[in-house]
Amino acid sequence: MMTMLNAGKMFLISVFLVCVSVNCCSGMGKVFFLPLADTSVRPLSAGKDSVFFAELFKNNPGKFDSIGLHRIGWNVQVIYTQIIVGNNTAPAFQQYYYNKNDSRYFYPASAINLPVAALALQKLNELNLPFVNINATMVTEAGYAGQTAQYNDPNTADGRPSIAHYIKEMLMVGDENAFNRLYEFLGQEYINKELNKKGYFSAQVLNRMGVDLDDDANRRTNPVRFYAGPREILYNQPMQVNIAKYEQRNDFIGKGYYADTSFINEPMNFSSKNRISLDDLNNILISLVFPEKVKSTQRFNITEADRRFLLKYMSQFPRESIYPSYDSSYNDAYGKYILFGAQDSIAPNIRIFNQVGSAYGQLTDIAYVVDFEKKIAFMVAATIYCNSDEILDDDKYDYDTIGFPFMKALGRALYDYELKRKRINLPDLSPMIFHYDK
Repeated sequence: MMTMLNAGKMFLISVFLVCVSVNCCSGMGKVFFLPLADTSVRPLSAGKDSVFFAELFKNNPGKFDSIGLHRIGWNVQVIYTQIIVGNNTAPAFQQYYYNKNDSRYFYPASAINLPVAALALQKLNELNLPFVNINATMVTEAGYAGQTAQYNDPNTADGRPSIAHYIKEMLMVGDENAFNRLYEFLGQEYINKELNKKGYFSAQVLNRMGVDLDDDANRRTNPVRFYAGPREILYNQPMQVNIAKYEQRNDFIGKGYYADTSFINEPMNFSSKNRISLDDLNNILISLVFPEKVKSTQRFNITEADRRFLLKYMSQFPRESIYPSYDSSYNDAYGKYILFGAQDSIAPNIRIFNQVGSAYGQLTDIAYVVDFEKKIAFMVAATIYCNSDEILDDDKYDYDTIGFPFMKALGRALYDYELKRKRINLPDLSPMIFHYDK
């Protein structure tokens, strides 16, 4: 069984949720110490809003007033993970929550790309077939109503579609077609079964993105073939059909929505759409950045090279990509909501290892922020619903006036806090330096 290699070398402060917890002296959060390297992921109760966020918002007047007033209606949820390095390099996390509620549904959109990309690499490792790897030609056939085929990819050097290329497109720009192809390679049953086995019980990945298919069609995933050359088939996977039953949900959003050109005067039903909690998304990110600090059963079964491949393309700017190539409309802050609001320029000393989601008025970002010059590193996961009129699919969302300004202000406030926070020991961030494509 292939597992992640020694990630302890990558960061002296790597930590995770563990079985020993104590309230910090200020009553502002919880500190989690690590007596063992192999520790279990344990969900935490959000409880009352942390005093930490009350102070953070107070110290940034005018930037979070609306958030406080509309935190329920806008479904604002935040998890901030402060990383503390001990004198003997024994690390700890201190986590603060704002309005976190795992039972309150939000649509994750492309934020679900991260676990699906990791599972695609895991499945390749489990197949363990000669030459069936991330760079092998992967052809997708159509075998059922609503399915589409893909035989080539014009945005690759030689026109060949592959797992590697799809992952790059997913992580850098949230490409929906790339997600769909990996969803079809994995199959609905495999995705949900594996996430459940790893303890991410909130996850239900039930549908493709950007295409309107019913439950039956989403349960059936395309035939897939891997080729070594034009005719040499390395692996042939027939259409998969998922017959597993999942818990019945009651997830509705908004007051009305448009179906094509017709207005439906009732909340939109998301009960058969993808779901995952902010906590689980945050923990998945931690499991990839700090795999040594979670149980082996909670890690993705991928190699160290696979893990670094994911981290590289989570942090690479679109302009640094050769294949796929992107024009100037994809600025450096594209897909970097936390700290930069998807618009500002990014200083060369900062890298953000993240995945975002944006759809139906919901903005989500799960990010590991690193400043190599200032020796700062912290994690933040945040989501906000930006749809004042409560009408969905009308293309009138408040991303620019509510969502992006909130994400930017939140990131800046936490970054400034980290700058001023007294730290006895600094992290070694050199393992997070990558050589990007250009």
